[in-house]
Amino acid sequence: MNILQYKGYVGEFQFDAEDRIFHGRIMNTRDIITFEGHSVEELEQAIKDSVDDYLDFCRKLGREPEKPFSGRFNVRIKPALHREVVLAARAEGKSLNAWVAEKLAQAARESLPA
Repeated sequence: MNILQYKGYVGEFQFDAEDRIFHGRIMNTRDIITFEGHSVEELEQAIKDSVDDYLDFCRKLGREPEKPFSGRFNVRIKPALHREVVLAARAEGKSLNAWVAEKLAQAARESLPA
């Protein structure tokens, strides 16, 4: 996965060999924000321009832009798993939140390429 970041927004991009251009899209928002460039330098500038344009557009509309990541999310799990997770956290002397955050960080590090 090829990524660029700007102001907390994460853009994934790929190279289109036929058209000889990089195409990208911001991944961490439901709003559609795209960018493209013929070189890495153009691509880096394009993500900045696209994010800044998005933020300006939202400001002009009087609309709050979608935040890249709030640090909060809800997960629905079965009650039995909820109980097991709480007990596992307690067994390690951690809060449920701290335990889950630690396990998610471990899983993310193992899943992402180095």
